[in-house]
Amino acid sequence: MMEKNSQNDSGKNGGNNFQEKLKYLLNFDTSKINKNNASRIAEELRDEINKNNYYYYINNNPLISDAEYDNLLRNLFDIETRFPEVITPDSPTQRIGAPVEGGFPTVVHSEKMLSLQDAFDYSELKDFLNRVYRDLNVSEDEVEFVCELKIDGLAVSLLYENGKLVRGATRGDGEVGEDVTSNIKTIKTVPLRLISGYYHKIPSILEVRGEAYLSKEEFKRINEERLQQGIFVFANPRNSAAGSIRQIDPKITAGRKLNVFIYAMAANAELDIDSHYEILNFLKEVGFRVNPNIKKAAGFEEIKNFCEYWKDKRKELSYETDGIVIKVDSLEYQKRLGQTTRNPRWAIAFKFPPEEKTTRVIDIKVSVGRTGALTPVAVLEPVVVSGSTVSNATLHNEDEIRKKDVRIGDLVLIHKAGEVIPEIIKVIKEKRTGSEKPFIMSDKCPVCGSDAVRPEGEAVRRCTSLACPAIQYEAIVHFASKSGMDIEGLGPAIVDKLLQKKLIKDASDIYYLKYDDIFGLENFKEKSTNNLLNAIKKSKNQPLSRLLFAMGIRFVGEHIAQVFSNNFKDLDELMNAGFEDLSNIFEIGPRIAQSVVTFFKQPQNRAIIEKLRKAGVNFKSGKKTLNINEQFYGKTFVLTGKLDSFTREEAKALIENSGGKVASSVSKNTSAIVVGADAGSKLDDAIRFGIRQITEEDFRKMIK
Repeated sequence: MMEKNSQNDSGKNGGNNFQEKLKYLLNFDTSKINKNNASRIAEELRDEINKNNYYYYINNNPLISDAEYDNLLRNLFDIETRFPEVITPDSPTQRIGAPVEGGFPTVVHSEKMLSLQDAFDYSELKDFLNRVYRDLNVSEDEVEFVCELKIDGLAVSLLYENGKLVRGATRGDGEVGEDVTSNIKTIKTVPLRLISGYYHKIPSILEVRGEAYLSKEEFKRINEERLQQGIFVFANPRNSAAGSIRQIDPKITAGRKLNVFIYAMAANAELDIDSHYEILNFLKEVGFRVNPNIKKAAGFEEIKNFCEYWKDKRKELSYETDGIVIKVDSLEYQKRLGQTTRNPRWAIAFKFPPEEKTTRVIDIKVSVGRTGALTPVAVLEPVVVSGSTVSNATLHNEDEIRKKDVRIGDLVLIHKAGEVIPEIIKVIKEKRTGSEKPFIMSDKCPVCGSDAVRPEGEAVRRCTSLACPAIQYEAIVHFASKSGMDIEGLGPAIVDKLLQKKLIKDASDIYYLKYDDIFGLENFKEKSTNNLLNAIKKSKNQPLSRLLFAMGIRFVGEHIAQVFSNNFKDLDELMNAGFEDLSNIFEIGPRIAQSVVTFFKQPQNRAIIEKLRKAGVNFKSGKKTLNINEQFYGKTFVLTGKLDSFTREEAKALIENSGGKVASSVSKNTSAIVVGADAGSKLDDAIRFGIRQITEEDFRKMIK
């Protein structure tokens, strides 16, 4: 699965923080979670899952593999099962799928489109069967199941009125999806009008569910076409199907040759049907395309035999399938078993284990991501794994190489994590000949030659140059962002166009753009061109703290940028400050100090700064003399509620000018909380932590 991280490195989760946090959330033992840390870890998992939902479903560009996502969700589910008090209404376990993106009308499904619980081995499958028997209070021979192939595509819902297709929708969050009727109609295997049933009359209202997918051949063709166009390739057929269905222009969807298998229908009182197997036969009868590889099975052994048969046989199919769906056949039994908020209790998806192959490491090269992170990549002798040729595998970082002891020339065992991302499982050390070469990570960026620094306690090296070609897109978008230089109208799409046309190479070039440069861009007329030029001119007067944040210096977020601005009269004074000068400042530790010194030491960064100076960008801080107050100095405060005598910003400025710090949330490190009228949940947190509470009257007395 292709990785793309659009977040910058300044005070946010960039490449390394993302990888480290992900590794932590994937690998901790949920059985060791206790009441004291359950809420915090559950919230961290929710944040990670929600972020990946956005990149997977909205950007069509996943950050992690399916297996890693499943593991995150499983860890969260385990914690919430053990500690129900930590469940929140917006938890990913309380909803089914992805958020709905703007651009399409919304659709409320008549019946929830649920997702399936996964089983990753036969013991979990057997546990599911035993739960079914126990909850129904019946013997094994009284329950039949239907086994179906799990198609790797996008879930859709089709609504028919009097036998005619009137609406096609995506699953969305399971309750509300997107109306993609125009795109659904381009799929030739979707019947626009149903045929009369032989055994059953077509209901006046019929809503069916299915999977829109791409064949292996079509998926390959689309990605080859995208490579030629210089745009990112889809990670897998499901990702590609989602991107195809959700095109604003139906002509693009029509050109993708999508297909559909229908596998279920919403409850329908007009039909006298009492089993899922009968439903599938009815769907075929009235003209829907139903997957032919379906089998009724009774008991564990028959289901296991079906799974084992398709584990290898699926490679001969023209489409991707990553498992088997097992459903209780009787609709009466399904009703008795019911469902959770997320999953039906009468169905489960058995996931096939990833295929493993051996190959040799030809070389280890280093790529530079858009956040400046240096990632070692193993160049492999090409080998076919899970239906596609693999010639590269990420090694994540130098610690990972050392841990697995991967050397150039090694024979290694690989698989596709989640059947998507090529991954080295282990080195076959018994096959070493002595000619293998250890890999040593360079301390220079392979793209621009600047210092590549690995801060203490971190796993990833990063390029320190603001001008490195590998990071320009992200660097410039961040520079122009609202929290940076706030250049209104200079968003990601415009930055991309300017880079493609070679009108800019780095952030400083923004200030040298001319009228004709911008007017020549697509959709730019006289008014929009002048608006952007005025926004660029206006940004020159932003305070130094904004400029420091916009530069994207590692560990320098908005607050730390303000701290530097408060302590130095201008950018030149900060640039010439030494490590000791910086680390002696309150709130500036050795890690931040070293990052700043290293950043300003790079010749490419100095060159950009000189271009900014010549363009007339403000370098002065308007440094204020702090009115040190012992009641505030070195302490952290939180503001909550409405203050009568001060605005929130005024109160914050008073605290900071007195030597204190203002945080946005309460923690054990909070010194005191200033409480105004209608205080919110922060006050509850303060009471829980035993934090000192200050009234507005007390606050006024303290600042005098």
